[in-house]
Parts: sequence; C-alpha cells; structure tokens
Amino acid sequence: MIRNHIKGLFPLLLFICFAAGCKSTSPIVNSNQNDGTYVVSNPSDVWDPKAPYVLEEFRAAWIATVANISWPSKPGLSTAEQKQEALELLEYLSTQNYNAVVLQVRPQCDALYQSELEPWSYYLTGQQGIAPSPWYDPLEFWVEEAHKRGLELHAWLNPYRAHHSSAKALKETSIVRKHPELVVELANGMWWMDPALEETKKHSLAVVEDLVKRYNLDGIHFDDYFYPYESYNDNKDFPDQKSWNEYLNTGGKMNRGDWRRGHVNDFIQRVYQLIKTEKPYVKLGISPFGIWKPGYPESVVGFNQYDKLYADAKLWLNKGWVDYFTPQLYWKTGKIGQSFPELLGWWKSQNTQQRHLWPGIRIDYGGDELNAQETIGQIMITRGMLPKSKGTVHWSIGPLMKYDSLSSKIRKGPYNKKSLIPASPWLDNSPPEQPEFQVTKIDTVAKVQWKPKDAQDIHHYVFYFQYRGKPWDYKILTKNDLSIKIPLTDPNSNTQLIRVGLTGLDRSWNQSLFQQKEI
Repeated sequence: MIRNHIKGLFPLLLFICFAAGCKSTSPIVNSNQNDGTYVVSNPSDVWDPKAPYVLEEFRAAWIATVANISWPSKPGLSTAEQKQEALELLEYLSTQNYNAVVLQVRPQCDALYQSELEPWSYYLTGQQGIAPSPWYDPLEFWVEEAHKRGLELHAWLNPYRAHHSSAKALKETSIVRKHPELVVELANGMWWMDPALEETKKHSLAVVEDLVKRYNLDGIHFDDYFYPYESYNDNKDFPDQKSWNEYLNTGGKMNRGDWRRGHVNDFIQRVYQLIKTEKPYVKLGISPFGIWKPGYPESVVGFNQYDKLYADAKLWLNKGWVDYFTPQLYWKTGKIGQSFPELLGWWKSQNTQQRHLWPGIRIDYGGDELNAQETIGQIMITRGMLPKSKGTVHWSIGPLMKYDSLSSKIRKGPYNKKSLIPASPWLDNSPPEQPEFQVTKIDTVAKVQWKPKDAQDIHHYVFYFQYRGKPWDYKILTKNDLSIKIPLTDPNSNTQLIRVGLTGLDRSWNQSLFQQKEI
C-alpha cells in the first residue's frame, strides 16, 4: 500500500523538480523495487533526487600582502620563490580541508596582477611599477593553482587606501602623484583617497570591473577600511574640508557624518550592481569591523564604526548589497562587552535578506593550546547558530602555519572532512544536469569514470561510496577530475563496496540530481 502511494506521487515529484528549474532530463524509470526506490533503465542504476549528506561550510583564510604580512614573505623575491611560497600556502589550505582563499590583490591602489589602471605593487618587487622577473601574472597563477586544488579564490581590495607607509617613498607611478586631487595625507604617513569624490568611486569601480572581467574569480572582497581609523591621523578628523565645502556651497543640507556614509553606501551599492551585471555568480563579500555601534546589542561596548569609519555595515546587510558578510568578531567567547556569540547573534538578526553570514575570527591569542580551544569553540558556535549556511574566515593564514597544534586540532576536529560551500540561491537556484558515469571492476578496485553533459556548467563533483554495514562516505573533486579508483574491500573494516554515486555542482554550488550504482 505504501509503495503504491509512492508510485502514484512520483510523477508529481518529477513535475515539481523540473518546474522548479532542474537542468536534468527525465530518466526512464520503473518501480519494481521492494524498498520503494526507482530504477534508471539499467537495474543497477538508482535515481534519487536527494544525495546523501555532505557537510556544507565556507572555510577560508585571509592572505594579506600589505607590508608582506602573509605573502610574499618579503619584497624582491624571484618569480620562482614567489610561486613556491604561494604553492605552499595553497597546498596547506587544501590538505587542511579549507575550500577558499581570500587574497589581497590591491593593498594601496596598486596591483598584484597585470593592470593598465594601477602600477605593479611594491610588495612584489620592492619597486612600485616594476613587474616580476621573469614576468608572470601573480593573480592568474593564484587563481589557476587554487582551482586545481578545489579552492575558491576571492580577490581582496582596499577601496580607498592610496599609499601605505610600509611601502617607503612615493613613486611617480603612485596615484598620489598621478592624481593628487583625489587624495589626502594622514599624520602617520599614509595617503587616502577621498571617498566623497565621484572620481574616486569611478576609479575603484573601474578596478573592480577590470578584475571581474579578466580573471576567473569566485569573489570580490573588502575589509574594514573605508574612512580610515582616527589613529592614522593623530586622532584628528579626516581632512576632507575641500570636498565638504564644495558640498555645502552647492546647497548640501546633510550633516558631515551622513554625507560621508552616503558616499560609502553609494559605492557599495554600485560595486554590487556592477559585479552582478558582469558575472552574476561572482560573490561580493565585505568584512567590516565587528561592532556596528556600541549598544547593539545592548551589552556591547567599544569602537563605533558607524561614526568613525562612516561604514553603515548594517545597511549593506539589510539591503542585500553583499553575498556574504564577514564581520570581524575578533574577541573571545567570554569577552565581556564584545562577546563573540552575542555579536554573532545580533548580526544574524540583521540578516533580513538571508545572505551568507560567515564571521571572521581571530586565531592568534598568544598560545597554541589557547588558540585551538578558542578557535574550535567559535567554529562550533557558528555551526550551531547558523545551521543553514555555516562558515568561518580565519585571520589569518599566519597563525595556522605557525602553530602546529592549532592546525592539527582543527584538521582532526571540525575540519576532519572536506566540505562544500553553501549554495547562493539568490544568484542561481537551478542545479546542473546530472553527470553520466560508469563503473568497471579491475582486480581489487572499482574504476569509476564520468563525463558532464555540459562541461561549462560543472565546477565540482561529489563522489559517494558505501561499504557494507557503513554509512555513505564521499570525496569532493574538482571539475578536472573525471575518474577515480576505489578499493572493492575497505582496508580498515574489511567490508565490501556495495554502491557508488555521483553528483555535479555548478559555480554557485547547486548540486545535481543523485544517481547511484550497485557494485
């Protein structure tokens, strides 16, 4: 009786699936199985719209290039040395089961990539405007090598910083020299573009557009630097008197704070619209200071980014001008006044557009065991509070590489299995077509081979396998992986392989229908 009801519902389920936008074509099925499953043409091929469970969690680390914090280790390294250091970082992230890297490519209106808009970065060669030798495009290299390892690559830009004091003397190639009308000098030796100027916005928008068009990026990323921290200017106000007076002289009525915030808001909205026009699948992520205003929530005290950085980060999240939001919650779980879970809960309450909320966490608290305890605790708190879209961004890769115990405990604990990145249904909710696969037994292994129906639409695969008496297990593979060999007998449990399955995932991490084959 139950099987007959299921059989009667199956055409309706198929209709719902394909009416919702599934890209797969309908398989030929019959229902002669006693367990209620449906079999695809070949009796050993079982079609099921729902794949076995795979953990979905964004796992990323920041790689800072400003002042050579993370990469390259110092200016002036050879191309071979730069590449070797990059590969070591990427290999670390891959083997430790991360799935994304946030690489700083524009630290000070310069470029760690070939650009017609801005000069080569000082942090690459030790001389701004001088290309690496032998020539190569670092960003292109990073993107290709990240994707080979199944990692997303998010390009991190500073939208307004024009010159960092660690880059030594200003060169004629600097925007400070080329466009002095756009910049102001701060007391600590830095130079900053004036966010209120339309030409400032146009310049940074052009940089974003250039990156999105020319590189195979997965995301564009901004951190907390909008208007600079007052400490950069000897605790004095940002020196934008000229543009402020021009605003007043044209009849402006807003107060100075609202006027500044309005220009930053305008820039963020335009960046988001630009990216979605060029390549809708490219995610925009912003990582603001972790506190919007003191008193939000009520027990929180500390720095006020709304009034000091003129960053209305709450508005950007409320409006959905981001695809993922990474507030820098760099405090311990039990920190009075800036509690990690309390702040995360408040930001969750502001996520009215249901974007990804993947907090940025500090992972260096001065001791290896303390690092591990706090970091793992915050990862698990995030999983519990954000079960529908888990994720964490680690500041930064340095402590992960420095502290062996920290890395080991994360790898053996919460990151003991690779994970998919949560899908972004507001960008694309249509799954790719199911890849076709075949299984061949060769001596002691099963060789599984597959091919996508649309190679342009597939960016990852999940290979599933099950040994007798064991739950389903899985391996996440890249788009270039088109076969795998798996032992017919599990070497750990001495049990037999009984079935395998496969799905494909598109650029937005939508998963295809699931097909399994009995062994």
